Amino acid sequence: MELNNLEKILKSFANKRRLAILKYLDKKRKASVGEIADKIRLSFRSTSKHLSVLTAADILTKQYEGRYIFYRFNENNDLARKLLKII
Repeated sequence: MELNNLEKILKSFANKRRLAILKYLDKKRKASVGEIADKIRLSFRSTSKHLSVLTAADILTKQYEGRYIFYRFNENNDLARKLLKII
C-alpha cells in the first residue's frame, strides 16, 4: 500500500463522526445516507460530507439504487476493516 493511501485512511479515521459511520456500516453492511444520518444523529448534509471523505479514501463504495445512494465497505480495502476492529 502506498503511503499516500495509508495517510488518507488514517486521516479519515481521525474523526468521531466518521468512526461512528464506519462502526454502523460494519454492523449493518449497507445503508443509505438518510439512514446513517438518523443513526449517528447528524444532518443529512454533514453526513454526506463525511461519506464523501470516506469514499475518497477508498474505505467505502457507493451504489445507486433508484434515487437513493447506499454505502458499504470497499471489499478491496482490508486495512480499513482491520483498523476498525482495533478501535
